[in-house]
Amino acid sequence: VSYMVGKDRIIFATKEDHETPSSAELVADDPDDPYEEQGLILPNGDINWNCPCLGGMASGPCGEQFKSAFSCFHYSTEEIKGSDCVDQFRAMQECMQKYPDLYPQEDENEEKEKTSKDLEATPMEASAAKEETGSS
Repeated sequence: VSYMVGKDRIIFATKEDHETPSSAELVADDPDDPYEEQGLILPNGDINWNCPCLGGMASGPCGEQFKSAFSCFHYSTEEIKGSDCVDQFRAMQECMQKYPDLYPQEDENEEKEKTSKDLEATPMEASAAKEETGSS
């Protein structure tokens, strides 16, 4: 049994589901990729740009800007880490804004409008409910 809640799908597993052996097949990792299982930071302290945890950010159209900003932050020795990287992060942000489909931005104005519309709707529903109960 499953149903959608917003963007998430909720799936309920039965006792039988847990007792049935999985039919999922594990695909062998590429033995030629030495970085696949290293994590974000390699043992020598370098950044692993092939880490799946980066979600492709290092290879997209803004990959160079991302690498520049992330490298700057990673190697920053400032008191407030990364405070010397403002220009790199600004360049990355400007690049990402050119590709809204690839890099969705949380639009603060849109969120505020949605919240205010929700708040406007609530008192109207509440007052309509009072009128109905008052008329009986």
